Amino acid sequence: MSEIVVLIVDDEPLIRMDLADMVQDAGHVALEAAHADEAIGLLETQPAIRILVTDIEMPGSMDGLKLAAAVRERWPPVVIIVTSGRVLPATTQLPSETVFLGKPYQGAAMSAALNDAVATLRRGKSTG
Repeated sequence: MSEIVVLIVDDEPLIRMDLADMVQDAGHVALEAAHADEAIGLLETQPAIRILVTDIEMPGSMDGLKLAAAVRERWPPVVIIVTSGRVLPATTQLPSETVFLGKPYQGAAMSAALNDAVATLRRGKSTG
């Protein structure tokens, strides 16, 4: 099984680095973006991205909810995990099949969400 590429989008560098370490420790590849515009650029140039972890509140042209919606529309096979410490989105604000984790989350909760995302990808290998 090839490595899974995870795109981490958060304007807080320490959070991005911590998540990148968690992803790499799990044997996957981590890419980092500070905002949605940077994330879209990576998605357009890195077709191997399979999981998106994004914060909601970020600077730039779109927040994490808009980024998640754009990713679901343009890259439907990508599994999406949305996080926030201040915003509790309604289920209707999240794209289909999106997981939400409130901050501060425990490392075990994020690890479980990533493991579930990987399991989802491995079950549905028809895309790719």
